[in-house]
Amino acid sequence: MFDFDATCAFGLEAVLGRELKALGLEDVRSDNGHVFFRGDFLAMARANLWARTADRIWLRLGSFPATTFEDVFQGTKALPWADLLPQDAEFPVEGLSHGSQLSSVPALQAVTKKAVVEAMSARYGSQTFPENGPRFPIRVALAKDRATVSLDTSGVGLHKRGYRLLTTEAPIRETLAAGMMLLSYWDAGRLLVDPFCGSGTILLEAAMIGLKRAPGLKREFAAENWPSVGAQVWKEARQEAEDLFDRTSKLRISGSDGDDQAIRHANQNLERSGLDGRGITFRTRELSGLATNTEYGVLVSNPPYGERLSDRTQVEDLYARFGHIVVPWLKTWSAYIITNHPGFVQCFGRNSDKRRKLYNGMIECTLHQYLGPRPPRPQT
Repeated sequence: MFDFDATCAFGLEAVLGRELKALGLEDVRSDNGHVFFRGDFLAMARANLWARTADRIWLRLGSFPATTFEDVFQGTKALPWADLLPQDAEFPVEGLSHGSQLSSVPALQAVTKKAVVEAMSARYGSQTFPENGPRFPIRVALAKDRATVSLDTSGVGLHKRGYRLLTTEAPIRETLAAGMMLLSYWDAGRLLVDPFCGSGTILLEAAMIGLKRAPGLKREFAAENWPSVGAQVWKEARQEAEDLFDRTSKLRISGSDGDDQAIRHANQNLERSGLDGRGITFRTRELSGLATNTEYGVLVSNPPYGERLSDRTQVEDLYARFGHIVVPWLKTWSAYIITNHPGFVQCFGRNSDKRRKLYNGMIECTLHQYLGPRPPRPQT
């Protein structure tokens, strides 16, 4: 059994914790920007494939007090490097320091690298290593004079699903989009609408949730090349994901935007996702054309924020027009709208039932949650 650290954006810890528990992972506990769990390499592979709101999955090798660079060297050298890294491993080191006596990150990285080389030398009988084999990214993080050393099992950040090559000017990260959907009451049987869909990220993440497609199914991970993990682990985890993917159902997902180019990007991203033909549509439509006769739908959206003062008045007018259309829907609909504008509810015309602080990149935002009634059960 190993200790793992699934990192995430602030505000998504509880969501990610629920995801990991649903995967059957053990000892799941949350901290600011982290969700820790224990498991074997199969658990690690499942977390990489399925965690929709995680940024990366780190294998935690050890944690120890470190007020001097000698502490860092000895603590790092004592870790089981040669049990994990082959002789040709590439092992770059990333350093972080916060609230610690050792503030020089370059020195921290150099000492950690030297310690790993010393540990590898004891096993392999060499002082030089070619580093032309599988990649093992190392992170040494100092916080309040305590060092934590980890290996990055993900490689490229987990928000990189592989479908989004084209984006709008202010894209929402895939992990945040998935988090918004997991916080909503939407399920695959309900109409889902995004009238500010941009390049389609929220709705494509929703489609993968509705069709039970693992977000990492079409991408690779750093630990897939680790001999210590083995190919069979990844083969089993991927086969599980393939078996769970619903390849027949159709959804009712509708995205629109006033920007023709954004809709072109959304449709191209849809095609790349492999989910075209599954009831997901994107079309150019101004907000004034937004209308529905359907009850018990769900609206999830990331409307413009108006970051520049010159845009504020236009954005406030947009929110008012948005509310004029959507507030009457809320008799039966639910809506989840993220923005950093402090006056959103006043412009929109209705106070939200719940609010949640989330971060869109470095921007602190509020997810306004309008909790409409559940759809009535079908009569038998």
